[in-house]
Amino acid sequence: QLQFVESGGDLVQSGGSLRLSCAASGFTLDYYAIGWFRQAPGKEREGVSCISSDGATYYADSVKGRFTISRDNAENTVYLQMNSLKPEDTAVYYCAAERYYCSGFIGYDYNGMDYWGKGTRVTVSF
Repeated sequence: QLQFVESGGDLVQSGGSLRLSCAASGFTLDYYAIGWFRQAPGKEREGVSCISSDGATYYADSVKGRFTISRDNAENTVYLQMNSLKPEDTAVYYCAAERYYCSGFIGYDYNGMDYWGKGTRVTVSF
């Protein structure tokens, strides 16, 4: 089955850090851009960050300077390092893929993205 498996979510205090992992199952990441998304209770899904197949990175304004996305194609995994966490970062975090570039992520068009995982929950307490 082709999908992502997200992990690393936890309960953390405000100001803390977490590292999320997004591992691909059933396919290789080499030719894909990978995006991280989040959805908080009662809110719409939000694009957080994206890394293209050639390593270009993009971030939502709300996480710039605090989050860092990276990829390890040998490990078939994409990471999201989250520092200086805030209560408003509380959400379920998902990853998904599109071919080569972060076009869908940049254009807020997430419907064409594939291999959505089940997500990992991040809770940031005050």
